[in-house]
Amino acid sequence: MSTLSLYLNPILFMASFGLLLSILLVIANRKLTIDENPLIEKIENLLPKANCGACGTPGCRAFAEKLVAHELQPGQCTVNTSEMSQTIAGLLGVDVGEQIKQVARLSCAGGNNVARSQGIYHGLESCLAAQQTSGGGKSCRWGCLGLGDCVSACQFDAVKINQHGLPEVNEQTCTACGDCVKACPLDLFSIQPLSNQLWVACKNKEKGEFAESVCSVACTGCGRCALDAPENLIQIKDNLAQIDYTKNILASKVAIQRCPTGAIVWMEKGVEKGSQAKKIIRKEALPIS
Repeated sequence: MSTLSLYLNPILFMASFGLLLSILLVIANRKLTIDENPLIEKIENLLPKANCGACGTPGCRAFAEKLVAHELQPGQCTVNTSEMSQTIAGLLGVDVGEQIKQVARLSCAGGNNVARSQGIYHGLESCLAAQQTSGGGKSCRWGCLGLGDCVSACQFDAVKINQHGLPEVNEQTCTACGDCVKACPLDLFSIQPLSNQLWVACKNKEKGEFAESVCSVACTGCGRCALDAPENLIQIKDNLAQIDYTKNILASKVAIQRCPTGAIVWMEKGVEKGSQAKKIIRKEALPIS
């Protein structure tokens, strides 16, 4: 056998083997390929392409697949217009379905005019960066740092920082996608049904006098709201009022009336505090303590 044959035979073998594998892969692909329902792409094109996850799926494509499989209803997309959801329902021959309106809520009312700071943070304009640098300077270690990670995360321009350095959520444009929840390093945001109108705008777990000394609108755990609310709707745990939303049907404005700091509020048309809550008149930021 010549030297040339010694080199050519393995090359020819590998080339033939590669060709055989290619043919087998083509055949397998044809046999195993499942034709995708063309309706999926059509439905996807009628969705907002926000891929926000508010519907409970990873994105609009996955949502379209669930719709075509009749596992979800068009109305569960909180970003799409009602007209477009009706169109999708018509194409699928299903009911639109109803999604309970949900919004992002902030468990803090400690703007810089009511909440003290023990230092000034200089660095990257990020709550996460500030929180990792000696807590960010806020005297209340549960208090919002106001550097806007939630604003940057929101795809729908639904969160703004107000004049006191505190995020405000526009409930009309909020889609409850949860991006602000993920972005907040202090876990101050949560997604709540709009029907949860009784709200504790605080997460401070310090005891009364100290809590109020660092933030004049902090929950002091005094328990008046719990006494006034019916059937254990509110309980005091870790010096903080906590609402049992499984009993939300019992909620009423009576629970907010005697709150001395206004930490527990009623959210229907804006934020309403109780009649005995102290009046906040200061507009300027508090001095560094």
